[in-house]
Amino acid sequence: MGKLKNALKNAPETGCPCGSGQPYATCCQPLHDGQTQAADALTLMRSRYAAYAQRRADYLLATWHPGSRPEAFDLNDDRSQWLGLEVRAHTVQDETHATVEFIARYRLAGRGQRLHEISRFVREAGRWFYVDEQHSDETPATPRT
Repeated sequence: MGKLKNALKNAPETGCPCGSGQPYATCCQPLHDGQTQAADALTLMRSRYAAYAQRRADYLLATWHPGSRPEAFDLNDDRSQWLGLEVRAHTVQDETHATVEFIARYRLAGRGQRLHEISRFVREAGRWFYVDEQHSDETPATPRT
């Protein structure tokens, strides 16, 4: 798994897992590597999805709001295969608060799964953070590792 992760991380022609249609190297990788910050909540959410696909727990922790962030977060034992992202809505409440509704498809133990979520984001000191989620009644949530 480590070789595949490094190959994806270093291959500029590889499509970004966030579904933007852009190469990973010019889409979410600069965010993951700390070279740039997400300009809005939607960009942060898409980059967080790509971080799950790339197993970038470091990025997920760094973009999680300190008030709701777990002390530790490890994706080493996560066997999910992320298959796609559908953004349903990006709602800006004001200049520091936004939500993003999405459906993430993944496969776990050979079975297709869907995570339908409305994520809340806050902007502090010019930087966007993921706060928490509200799961849709349409699809039961699968606990995160």
